[in-house]
Formats: sequence, C-alpha cells, structure tokens
Amino acid sequence: MISLAGRDILHTWGKFVFTGVGLGLLIGVTLVMAGVYRGMIDDGKALLDNSGADLWVVQKDTLGPYAESSSVYDDLWRGIRTIPGVAAAANITYLTMQVAKGDKDVRVMVVGIMAGEPGLPGWPPYLVAGRQITRGHYEAVADIATGFKLGDTLTIRRNHYTVVGLTRRMVSSGGDPMVFIPLKDAQEAQFLKDNDAILMQRRRTEANPAFNRPGVPGLLDAVIASQTTNNYVNAVLVRIAPGYTPQEVAEPIRRWKRLTVYDRAQMEGILIGKLIATAAKQIGMFLVILAAVSVAIIAFIIYTLTMDKIREIAVLKLIGTRNRTIAAMIMQQALALGLIGFAVGKITATFAAPLFPKYVLLISQDAIVGFIAVMVISALASLAAIRMALKVDPAEAIGG
Repeated sequence: MISLAGRDILHTWGKFVFTGVGLGLLIGVTLVMAGVYRGMIDDGKALLDNSGADLWVVQKDTLGPYAESSSVYDDLWRGIRTIPGVAAAANITYLTMQVAKGDKDVRVMVVGIMAGEPGLPGWPPYLVAGRQITRGHYEAVADIATGFKLGDTLTIRRNHYTVVGLTRRMVSSGGDPMVFIPLKDAQEAQFLKDNDAILMQRRRTEANPAFNRPGVPGLLDAVIASQTTNNYVNAVLVRIAPGYTPQEVAEPIRRWKRLTVYDRAQMEGILIGKLIATAAKQIGMFLVILAAVSVAIIAFIIYTLTMDKIREIAVLKLIGTRNRTIAAMIMQQALALGLIGFAVGKITATFAAPLFPKYVLLISQDAIVGFIAVMVISALASLAAIRMALKVDPAEAIGG
C-alpha cells in the first residue's frame, strides 16, 4: 500500500513537489499571520511590563492612556504618593508621532518620563547601550528599532534631542518603538500650541472685555500666562508596596481623587480586548479564507493526479485490489502533499518573520496546531478524489 503511493509520487514527482512548494508558501503566510496576532498581544504585554506600574490612574470615565485620550493635572501624583500602599507614583505622557531624523521620518511613541532615577515607573527598565536621561531637557533614550544610534540628533516639534541611551523591545501596543524624553519637553510637544496659535489666542484674550478690566490689574497677564503653560499629563503610574493588593490601593484613589484607576488585569483587558480585538477578527477571517484556499488547492491537485491514473486504478481493481487499499493510496498522497507544504511553510515563515515591519511571534503551539490542521485539511481534500476513484469501472482497463 505504501509502495503504491510512493511509486506514484516518484512517477509524478515534479508536479507533486512544485505543488507542495506552492502550498507551502500559502501555509507560510498563514503561520506568519498567526505570528502577527501573537506579536500584537506580546507588544501589549511588553508595554505594560516595561511601564513598571501596578496601577494606572487616568482621567475619570476614560480608557486611557493607551486606548483613548486622558488628561490629569501633573500635581496629582503628590497626593497619590501619600496614600497607604503606594510605593512610587510618577507622571507619564504618551504621544505617537513622526520624529524627524535628518531628512527622514520615523514613526514612534514619544514617552515623557518624570525626573527622578532609573526604576521609577515609566522609565525604561534597562539599556543595551549608553546611559539614562540625566538632564531636564533635550536628551532622549530610544529603542533600537527606531534606527537611532548613540549621539544621533532627533527632532520633536521644534526641539532637538541627543540620543544618550538605547533600549530594546520598548514598544507601544501598535508596535511603534518608543523614544523617552524628559516630561517637561513631552508636555510641551503634546499640549502646547505653536507660536502662531499662541499669538492669535493672546489677541482674542486681549479683545475680550471680561479679561480687560481696569479695576483688576494683572488679570489679563494672568489669563495669558495660564493659556501658554501646560499642567497636564496622560496618566499617573503607581507601584504598590509589598503587602497591599491593587484593590486596596485603587479604591481610595477612586473615592478621594475622583479618578479612574486600572490594575494590570484590567489594563491588559483593554489593550487586548478592545485595541487588538478588531485586528484579531480580521486575522481570523484571513486564516479561514487561507484554510479554504488550501483545501481547494490540495483537492484540485489530488483530483487531477487521480484523473491521470484512471486506467491504472481500473487495472488495480481488475486484479482484485481492494477499495480500501486504493483509498489509502490516495489519502497517503494527500497527506504527503500536506507534509511537504507544511515543511516549506514553516521554513518560509521562520525566515520571513524578521523581515516584517511589525513584530511576528512564532510559537511552537501555533506550529503544532497548524500541522494538525494541515493534515486534517489534506485528508478532507482527498475525499473527492477517493470517491471518484472508487467509482471507476474495472472494465475500463480492458476498454482503454
């Protein structure tokens, strides 16, 4: 039985191998797409891990700071720091934008970190080269995926920053590499208006009679000053002291500060359940389509190979070969085709994954599930050819 399938494969090895390679490329795309989904989940978890936070304090009734906009006053961290169970609290800002590098742009997430020391929530937890930020302005730590090197100068809005440190695997939930700059610079980049907008705002304010009262000296200057300063951040990152639970620390913040607080599980649910959910559905639909195409390809080639040997099958029946043997031969050919396709696909996915702009995470579990799926698809695809072969009349061997 095995020799019959093997001999037939050797007889048409060219068509068989080329079909297996084509199928393998399709399977490789399927594995890469599954890896893209895994990579998106890993990016979200890496973002939370690298933040160094146990709690995220954001604007009330928002899903910030990653899923939607959030603004809180930058002095709230002092009151939060005094709450029992809080080991550390730090302001943070996030801004996804294009950062200029010479005459090119790089899409990054700019992170504004609070002045302090390494280990504070929001700071990059480790570096692969250089040092951490030590000045209050115009220094940056960049992820190596940005392409920046130590000593490079990057431009954010109107200011220039020198890269003093490099880190690795510091990415946003969308896979954009991070650039860390001092908080004051990040606040200016995110919240402050450009010079023309400030000038027009001043003119509007000066023309407003409510702010131009002769009996209230200094009112106009105070209003203008308040419009050109920024006192907001996107969130306050909180690290919990040992012996306390997230619920014990979060509840007083919600009650007394009138803010929304998320723990690690809740924030992970927002990132994966809301930000990645739509992309996951799209990838799932593509996987179903690719599986259907794989079934069609295998079914077509096995059916074609079976049609090419109708007379041989008739001869086998004439000499008394059982239908079970003939069906097993066709089934083995389909499984061999699936095995070749999976081997080519796995190799293709392994070498192609690093070339993708997004992080592709290939795990053994997906490979095992993919192998089983390919074998099942191959077996199902051979049923049409088997049905046709079993209907062959042995008389065709004589009549042919």
